[in-house]
Amino acid sequence: MARTLAEMAVEVLECADGREKTALARKHAADWFTAREAGAPLSLGTASPPLHPARPDRPELLDPRDVPKRRPGSEKGRIALLHAVAHIELNAVDLHWDIIARFSHVPFPLGFFDDWVKAGDEEAKHFNLVSDCLEALGSHYGALPAHAGMWRAAEDTADDLMGRLAVVPMVLEARGLDVTPGMIEIFRKAGDEHAVAALETIYAEEVGHVAYGSKWFHFLCGRHELDPKEEFHHLVRHYFHGVLKPPFNEEKRAEAGLPPDFYWPLTQSAPQE
Repeated sequence: MARTLAEMAVEVLECADGREKTALARKHAADWFTAREAGAPLSLGTASPPLHPARPDRPELLDPRDVPKRRPGSEKGRIALLHAVAHIELNAVDLHWDIIARFSHVPFPLGFFDDWVKAGDEEAKHFNLVSDCLEALGSHYGALPAHAGMWRAAEDTADDLMGRLAVVPMVLEARGLDVTPGMIEIFRKAGDEHAVAALETIYAEEVGHVAYGSKWFHFLCGRHELDPKEEFHHLVRHYFHGVLKPPFNEEKRAEAGLPPDFYWPLTQSAPQE
């Protein structure tokens, strides 16, 4: 009997090794799209995903305040920066497959699942691209400590799909659009074209992931007759710990469906009633 998409998503979440997890994610994505193109989509099904995805023994996960600061001017600093990006990408693989497994019972057009399977596949590709860069520099994912705060947004929104869409793609991934151009410039100045190419791929494809979040957030707001901007502000203030910090990449955010009046008001604390 063919496995459901939700079961496949849980299999990704329960795989601990980064390279194995991403290989599984890419295989399941290919299987999903092959079936879709054949006009015989796989069953969505339902599943019980783990609250925390499986993780390798390394890297050591620390409180964000305890992770050593990166100084990207040196090769060691650039390795640390790539390691941090690899950690973000591996978490993103799990975040996108988790949204499939955790919310497969919510009625959606199949396009919703197409988008998140594609995003999960691309994040797996990103992890492997950055891991290859690390290995080319004599390091590997797991060689340095990483911060343990990445999964907090998933835990906080485990029962709130609109909250998940608001905080993960529309805040956390949108932040990637703000900071990636600066990272690309660091590696370009260092002459590391391998890393530049990897980061440029990530930068181009992350716009789509933010756009998926915005698209389906607006879809749900329409379904529930909610004002998207007001609901976004409410959910981010509820689930996101702190205020948003400029500078913002307004061009790429707009391309992804995030206008300035969504995020600029969140640079300040909510007014007291």
